[in-house]
Amino acid sequence: MPGILLYGKGMKLEIKIGLEYDKNNNIRAAIAVFFAIVMYFTIGFHVAALIAYGLLYYLIKSLKIDLDERVPWLWTLILFIAGACLTTFSIQYMLLEPENFVKTSDMKLFLNVLCCLVFYLVVQLFTNNSGLTCIISHVTLLSFGFINYFVYMFRGNEFAFSDIRSIGTGLSVAENYKLQLNSRGAYVIFLAALFIAFVRKCHVKFEKKWTMRLVSVLTAGLLGIIVAINVYDVNTETWEQKGTYRNGYILNYILGIRDSFISAPKGYSEEAIAGLEKQYKEDNKDYSKADVEDPTIIVIMNESFADLSVLGELNTNLPLTPFLDSMEENVTKGYALSSVFGAKTPNSEWEFMTGNSMAFLPEGSVVYQQYINDTPASVVSNLKELGYTCVAMHPYYDTGWSRSQVYPDIGYDEMYFIDYFDQTKVLREYITDQELYDKIIERYENRKRNEKLYLMGITMQNHGGYTETYDNFEERYYKIGRSYTDANQYLSLVHESDEAVKNLITYFSEVDEPVEIVFFGDHQPSLNSNFYPILNGKGLSGLTEDELEQLYTVPFFIWTNYDTPEEKVDITSLNFLSTLMLERAGIQLPEYNKFLAEMMETVPAINSRGYYSKQKGCYLHIDEAEGEEAEWINRYHMLQYNSMFDRKNRSDVFFPYSIKK
Repeated sequence: MPGILLYGKGMKLEIKIGLEYDKNNNIRAAIAVFFAIVMYFTIGFHVAALIAYGLLYYLIKSLKIDLDERVPWLWTLILFIAGACLTTFSIQYMLLEPENFVKTSDMKLFLNVLCCLVFYLVVQLFTNNSGLTCIISHVTLLSFGFINYFVYMFRGNEFAFSDIRSIGTGLSVAENYKLQLNSRGAYVIFLAALFIAFVRKCHVKFEKKWTMRLVSVLTAGLLGIIVAINVYDVNTETWEQKGTYRNGYILNYILGIRDSFISAPKGYSEEAIAGLEKQYKEDNKDYSKADVEDPTIIVIMNESFADLSVLGELNTNLPLTPFLDSMEENVTKGYALSSVFGAKTPNSEWEFMTGNSMAFLPEGSVVYQQYINDTPASVVSNLKELGYTCVAMHPYYDTGWSRSQVYPDIGYDEMYFIDYFDQTKVLREYITDQELYDKIIERYENRKRNEKLYLMGITMQNHGGYTETYDNFEERYYKIGRSYTDANQYLSLVHESDEAVKNLITYFSEVDEPVEIVFFGDHQPSLNSNFYPILNGKGLSGLTEDELEQLYTVPFFIWTNYDTPEEKVDITSLNFLSTLMLERAGIQLPEYNKFLAEMMETVPAINSRGYYSKQKGCYLHIDEAEGEEAEWINRYHMLQYNSMFDRKNRSDVFFPYSIKK
């Protein structure tokens, strides 16, 4: 067999490379080509790639490679570096369009390669087989890339470390989305198959296992330190594909792990919290905006309900929300900032209930699955203290977003999930808004004498995706002019929600007892990415802060069947809505809500992307806040940190209902 001689100081190394005929290779190549042909017809890519793949695969399978056994570390180094480079390239190439693929700096790519090398070295500790390490490492890391690819299709932002605990919820609705791999994904699969076939020909093992393991640990540690030094001030990105093209996906994922550790805000101390306690304990201001006693309070968080006209001109064949548009008497309505887009509903739910904000938590995190470890102070605990029975209704599975575990901690007295509802009353595949509202009305009618009720309903009717057709749903509403089928289906669903709200309000407008209804969308839907340029002229990329916040804007209203002042709110945020609700329910505000009520005067809206600056008349990132705005945001950050993470020194003034476990 032909060989290649390598000469070094005092050493001659030999590599033998040749071709050998094996009839089994014909079978292996045929199987590989068969699967490639299936991919060709299901995905579609250039036929030349199919031919090249078949020839290269057969060639590699026919190779016979003998490596000099005296220097396994050299062959391991070559294989690992080549593998790490291929892994990094494959993930970036698969995830990014060509115009974004070239945006990643050489330094960030280098750091991604180092991250992959660390993973390779860790796997090597267990295998003692360099070829097997390459296969396991490349396939595992590439799998993360594919997961991110499909998650991005699902919700429009990246798969992060914090999403791992949400996998169950994601899988429960994944069947409603049409997932399609592109040609770049097919090419990456071909490269992986060729790489695996090649490394299987390279047999490298270490006789001194403990020496190899020690070197692997030390090298991995050194590379980890190099990465850590270079990413100290690098921010995690999860919007669009910014994390992938700015940081590289593997590095950005690791940054998400780093950000899962929450540190105290600047200036945080027991003394700072005590100062705020003194200020608000002595605040005797009356924040009430209604002369009413113990109204029934109903909150509706409507799945994916949005007004897409905030993104640009939207003309439809018929009015989408004629009832909501007509509401004028005893109503406060307008727009609020959500902290999520296309997914992660519970973050909106949490912001509303607690008054806290995702602005101070890592991007991509889900509070219900990461940070609810005791009983948080919330509108639920506030109302329970006043003698309210607190009821939660959600016409879907109780395991979604861990609600079955979280709701008891929050303090709900009653919880109703999918089995409580009539599962024949569906639109598409989800229980209707109207069925949820009927159950709310039923619970109201069956209330005990003098029972004070707080009911929180989370709908499912409008949940994505929107690409399939259904016999039980007639799509009668659509955008005039250029549009997409998923967008038109979504618009028809919005109208159905408007009709259901009309029925709910009509019913409670005729009851004698006081009732307050709060309604808001949890987030905007994730639609075909080609639909957004039609509305905003840009799509989802290259947006200014103002344009980005439009994607996080949802409608809300607070209606009462008793006298309250009519008010139009240009912009607020979901974390402030429960304070507005308590004011209009005639309930004396707890100290934390007093703080939020005053903060709204200076900082009217804040979310995970930034805040609205009254000083500048535009949206800014919270790091850009100055003067009084910066002071309010910092105090807000300190109080939220105190409530969520400083369990030892948690304020009994602002958060008196938290049970320290």
